[in-house]
Amino acid sequence: MKKRPLILVTNDDGIAAPGIRALIEVMKEIGDVIVVAPDNRQSGKGHAVTIDATLFYNRINIDDQVTEEYSCSGTPVDCIKLAVNEILKKKPDICVSGINHGSNSSVNVIYSGTMSAAVEAGIEGIPAIGFSLCDYSWDADFETIKEHVKTITVNTLKNGLPEGVVLNVNFPKLKKEEIKGIKICRQANARWVEEFDKRTNPQGREYFWLTGKFINSDKGEDTDEWALANGYISIVPVQFDLTAHHAIQTLNTWELND
Repeated sequence: MKKRPLILVTNDDGIAAPGIRALIEVMKEIGDVIVVAPDNRQSGKGHAVTIDATLFYNRINIDDQVTEEYSCSGTPVDCIKLAVNEILKKKPDICVSGINHGSNSSVNVIYSGTMSAAVEAGIEGIPAIGFSLCDYSWDADFETIKEHVKTITVNTLKNGLPEGVVLNVNFPKLKKEEIKGIKICRQANARWVEEFDKRTNPQGREYFWLTGKFINSDKGEDTDEWALANGYISIVPVQFDLTAHHAIQTLNTWELND
């Protein structure tokens, strides 16, 4: 009998979030599951790590059919580091992160705790996928995408990923029958135009709420934003080598050593 793969599951919405519980349900069909996830919401934390405070993790029991579950006091990246260095007895065959409540397409990948957990796993040499549904509601319907989550995960286990690459997968908020398929995409050239809502507390001190609008100026039909807007699931291969290789030749023309 073929050995079942060991699957590490994490997220940034917290270990009790409906999105990760849906992801766990799918992963139990594929392999043996170990969950290491934040004990509270860590959205927008990016690749933050805890270096100025203590870290804790606790074994918990939310799902009796999951081999092991641990809640962690730190960030999503902390969860991966603790899992690899302290909790797991061997390296997992794959790490899946999510399912995030909300989009992580385009520039959002930079801010995403969901994707940063996947990137951290990739740095550790573990094939990794971040899954996100473009629905910020806590009661989002994850049933519509479970079949696709399974398909993408099984294919990743079967085929592997190029070295230094993890997958950023986003699902449009559509009914199951409305999803047209899956497209391999590039990250759209889009950004947030941000503002701060300035207020004053009862003690007279000013405070701020970050607000803004997401602006997509990219008209390409090969982007994740185009795919999601047109009824497709987007998969963007993400690399964690941030070197702008195309700029090296230009910078070498500068007179830096004269």
